[in-house]
Amino acid sequence: MLREEEFDVVVVGSGAAGMTAALAAAHHGLSVIVTDGAEVYGGSTARSGGGLWIPGPEATTYLKHVAGDEVPANRRDSLLEHGPTVLAFVKRHTPLEFARVPGYPDYHPEAPGGLAEGRTLEPRPLDVRRVAEDTGTLAPPYRAAPNGMAVTAVDYRWLSLGLRHPRSALTAVRLAAGRLRGRRLTMGQALAAGLRAGLRAAGVPVRLGTPMTALHVDEDGRVAGVRTPDGLLRARRGVVLACGGFDHNERMRRRYQDLGTAWTAGATGNTGLGIEEGQRLGAALDLMDEAWWGPSLPLTGGAYFCLAERNLPGSLIVDGAGVRFVNEAAPYVDVVHTMLGRTGTGRHLPAWLVTDRSYRDRYLFAGRAPRAPLPRRWFDAGIAHRADTLDELAGRIGVPADALGATVERFNGFAASGRDEDFGRGDSAYDRYYGDPRQRPNPCLGPLLRPPFLAFSLVPGDLGTKGGLRTDERARVLREDGTAIPGLYAAGNASASVMGRGYAGAGATLGPAMTFGYLAARDLAAGEPADPKG
Repeated sequence: MLREEEFDVVVVGSGAAGMTAALAAAHHGLSVIVTDGAEVYGGSTARSGGGLWIPGPEATTYLKHVAGDEVPANRRDSLLEHGPTVLAFVKRHTPLEFARVPGYPDYHPEAPGGLAEGRTLEPRPLDVRRVAEDTGTLAPPYRAAPNGMAVTAVDYRWLSLGLRHPRSALTAVRLAAGRLRGRRLTMGQALAAGLRAGLRAAGVPVRLGTPMTALHVDEDGRVAGVRTPDGLLRARRGVVLACGGFDHNERMRRRYQDLGTAWTAGATGNTGLGIEEGQRLGAALDLMDEAWWGPSLPLTGGAYFCLAERNLPGSLIVDGAGVRFVNEAAPYVDVVHTMLGRTGTGRHLPAWLVTDRSYRDRYLFAGRAPRAPLPRRWFDAGIAHRADTLDELAGRIGVPADALGATVERFNGFAASGRDEDFGRGDSAYDRYYGDPRQRPNPCLGPLLRPPFLAFSLVPGDLGTKGGLRTDERARVLREDGTAIPGLYAAGNASASVMGRGYAGAGATLGPAMTFGYLAARDLAAGEPADPKG
């Protein structure tokens, strides 16, 4: 039998945006429930690196440069004004603690206002015993760390150097020893579990396996609840949509992006329903052709999002003509923009990451240890190719042999001089962060000399879609004429990003998601007599 329940606020989605919104609503004295169609909580947050780009107004010049005028100044300013407050609120009401990721630059550190030392924070490892009641329903990570190690973003940087740097070995030993202290959660798992613990302490129910089927609108046109298979969750104040983007909606992705869903790393529950429901009620949409792009290996078990693999010396990327077309070490969104032809140089697909034996002997690759055999299935599926000569490799991947040979020869010259004259690889502090500090004179440039040579297929993957419902500085969902739909709010990837088409730095998804989730709750509580504890 269908039932009706009533709350002040209904939040759809249990990622960082939704849980922060619910936590803030509860501490502003409102009754609130979180509903999620998945059987586990955390969404794409639990699959993420868990980083937060959440600075204060000192980043105004930089964010304007990154986001551009396409994003209204009041939204950008709202993020920077309230971000530090949100961080302090979360620290106060959850078991989470945060640490700066040392030396991790903004993604455009040389831009006006950019910082080479970066602004990214990450959760400190969280003892499972502090969140034991909810670990059984926590969404799994994107890629599990080997042997149950509690790997942080800082650790990943050093582990990626494999056998090349002594700090890599020391990091591996420290992480192995850390297992003796008991299981700990890191990255997005820690962030999601910590927020869930805050909700439990605040008495906020999280109802899993309960998808939204439609928004409920009252006779005055106000969004007044959420319909689920179990019945109606009425919302006296309003609804916050924090149910992710349209990562796994084939129809929407084909319509807006001319790409399918095979290469996304987003949570499977991100089907775009929240966006479509908002659109049904007259909401405007923005940035629907965008995603949090990244060059990825199209592995059969799910695309592998490449980070350090592109920055490390001894690798380059070519297109179907056998030539380089981009600074391989650039921020991942920028690389895919070039792959997709959005930078005015034409489309560069297919694309191949080309390496040699020295590269494989030295560095971690797609989670595989240096010198470890690569899976036979990669070669059988055409994802990876191996050859003793560059000419032979060119034949295997279908590019002109003379072009590939000339490309590698020119690149090797850049590696010797330390200066990439074509694309400036290694010029930016961001490029060098994932480079090899022992490689001279440029930590991102190394020659390809030793056979066998390898080529890996690269596709335009993503961490989730970036476009969605148009919102204002209070997270209210807007119509085309700029008026707000009463009672409807959105945060996270259900809303169009405050980053516009840019990407400020690691955590520029989650930091704004949490901030606008918080602002939605604060707006819903406006005029409430209860004294907020945040």
